Amino acid sequence: MKKQQRWIVFLVLFCGLSFAKMETYEPTWASLDQRENPAWFGDAKFGIFIHWGLYSVPAYAPRGTYAEWYWHAKDGDQSGKHQAAVGRANAINDFHNRVYGADVEYKDFRDQFTCEMFEPTEWAKVFKRSGAKYVVLTSKHHDGYCLWPSQEASESFGMAWNSVDSGPRRDLVGELTEAVRAEDDLKMGLYYSIWDWFNPYWPEADQPTTRKKKGNDQTRKKYIREVMNPQFKEIVNLYSPAVIFSDGDWWMDDDKWETKPLLAWLFNEAPNKEEVVINDRWGQVRKKHGGYFTTEYGSGFEDPSILWEENRGIGKSFGYNREETFDDYNSAELLILMLCDIVSRGGNFLLDIGPTADGRIPVIMEDRLIQMGEWLEVNGEAIYGTRRWKKDCQWSEGTIYAYTKEEFHHGIPDPILEMATCPKPGQARKECYFTKKDDTLYALIPVLPENGVFYLNDVNLSKNSEITMLGVQDNLDYKVHSNHVEIKLPKLNPSNAPCSHVFVLRISHAK
Repeated sequence: MKKQQRWIVFLVLFCGLSFAKMETYEPTWASLDQRENPAWFGDAKFGIFIHWGLYSVPAYAPRGTYAEWYWHAKDGDQSGKHQAAVGRANAINDFHNRVYGADVEYKDFRDQFTCEMFEPTEWAKVFKRSGAKYVVLTSKHHDGYCLWPSQEASESFGMAWNSVDSGPRRDLVGELTEAVRAEDDLKMGLYYSIWDWFNPYWPEADQPTTRKKKGNDQTRKKYIREVMNPQFKEIVNLYSPAVIFSDGDWWMDDDKWETKPLLAWLFNEAPNKEEVVINDRWGQVRKKHGGYFTTEYGSGFEDPSILWEENRGIGKSFGYNREETFDDYNSAELLILMLCDIVSRGGNFLLDIGPTADGRIPVIMEDRLIQMGEWLEVNGEAIYGTRRWKKDCQWSEGTIYAYTKEEFHHGIPDPILEMATCPKPGQARKECYFTKKDDTLYALIPVLPENGVFYLNDVNLSKNSEITMLGVQDNLDYKVHSNHVEIKLPKLNPSNAPCSHVFVLRISHAK
């Protein structure tokens, strides 16, 4: 071998070894946080969350609360809980005793979790039509019941505690994963609870508050090492989820949960380690560590440097709640406004559906998803692959209110709607949301002005700038003034409008 060739081989091997070393992650946040998130997640913007399990059988909670917490409210220790939690527990026990009888236990719902109407290919088609770019299925919620053939679940609970050995007798995770990936440009992810409420491997208590007092390292480690760790690795190796949405972490720190070694394994050994994205729920580290930060029935983050995701149901519950009425479900208009608001501030929107125990997506939820997809079909370029601009919106004159999380969950009207279309007297309104892609700016307008002229403030155009409305063919006339751009909008009526609810201007060569 010539000297020059030997040097080339040496450099290739050296670079390869250096690269391999750089890509090895240690079980510390200093190392794990160095991993860059795969670009696909920041581009996707819109995903579908699915809460589905044994709790879908009773499908009940008082309006405004989470139906997937049925077992915990029914049989959990409520001592020391605030009045609302005790009231919810009483309501659920009253319902359970009246409908099923006091002798019926939560485990008895397995026979009624039949899923006979579940058609994974049809679900996947609905998700595709919704315009979503990723799907996150709850593989195991806090009740510990698994939607794949987990032997650890059955062994620890001492009974068939998964969807293959009981209930529908089907690998629900596997079937939906295959169907979702058969659709173009749609990724599949999994929610996984690291906490089981009543797992017998943690026999000394049912509640986190009690576990802190009575728990010991041996029982904690037995559950984590014989249930949680093998389950986590199994779903990764079997299904290669593009997203792992962890949960159930909040009452114990990450050292006790032993999650850092698990994440180091994921980043180093997972079959799709270059693709997988994780959230921030790994043991009292929310908003501090993880791939992206999460909010739940909230408003997200205002820091443009943070990658984040807001997750919420179409109604007030994640799991299907038969107690909810029409008024509890968000309209398509509100959901589209939520999407625009969240993306304008740099976030992703993970919108949850709660299927029924027999495997159907409730029609009202399907309707909302299809309407969002129709809007995205026209305006998707202002959402997908965009980033936050120098400001997220244009405010009208008035007072800008600061809403609480409680108002974002239970406010009437919803704060997003109030800020966009129906402000209180004296309240400022978001006249448009902004997103950007390279040097193209998008202005997403919730309310078209009656005079047909939109005034865009603090936007600099070049001599080559063009302004169009997505879904409308011709360029729009505009005039540049000292501190604003005056844009003449197309004449629209319900018969020729390109979409509903939010109209998007594309402004080229803007800054």
